[in-house]
Amino acid sequence: MEKEQHVLVVFPHPDDEAFGVSGTMAAHIANGTPVTYACLTLGEMGRNLGDPPFATRESLPLIRKEELKNAVQAIGLEDLRMLGYRDKTVEFEDQEKIIADITSIINEVNPSLVITFYPGYAVHPDHDATGAAVVKAVERIAAQKRPKLHTLAFSNGCEEEIGQADIVHDVTAFAQKKIAALLSHKSQAQLMVAGLKEKYEQGDPDVLTRINFERFWTYKFD
Repeated sequence: MEKEQHVLVVFPHPDDEAFGVSGTMAAHIANGTPVTYACLTLGEMGRNLGDPPFATRESLPLIRKEELKNAVQAIGLEDLRMLGYRDKTVEFEDQEKIIADITSIINEVNPSLVITFYPGYAVHPDHDATGAAVVKAVERIAAQKRPKLHTLAFSNGCEEEIGQADIVHDVTAFAQKKIAALLSHKSQAQLMVAGLKEKYEQGDPDVLTRINFERFWTYKFD
């Protein structure tokens, strides 16, 4: 993995980082690269309340905040920013405000690489809106000073429209950290990750692929 000056990750929800980039984040941290994670919301409208339920609509934001802190601690990340937007409303927020918040962090940490969702190919409206705001923030930087922008895409048929991923990171060396990050998000992922660690250790091929490899598309500006 290429050595970076600083990596900035921008997603809307707690747990977005665990599923898509936790291995990559852990690898950069192990490589001595500072990593900042900006999470727009606390996921307070998440559909799950645990199984069996241990959260309420009132307590879920606080629970997910602690889950996020535990997840990034498992990865080894120290610079977590929680921006305070409301879950499931990112697409309705003032986009210029989101762009300004992202630009402020970019100006502060001066990343050589920014990671977010590929707008239009990330399934959830919050994912797409966040990705679109990050794209605009990076696009407004002069081309010669612009950081690289790597994006996640996973909508059905996305590869038919945008091609195969440009980058595939083998994060096998950080699999246990990734699994720990996933397990930290108990309220949302309890059923999804049930038995995950055991299946990984037993060599389940689907689980191995999901955990060991992370795919990114390089966003190409016009």
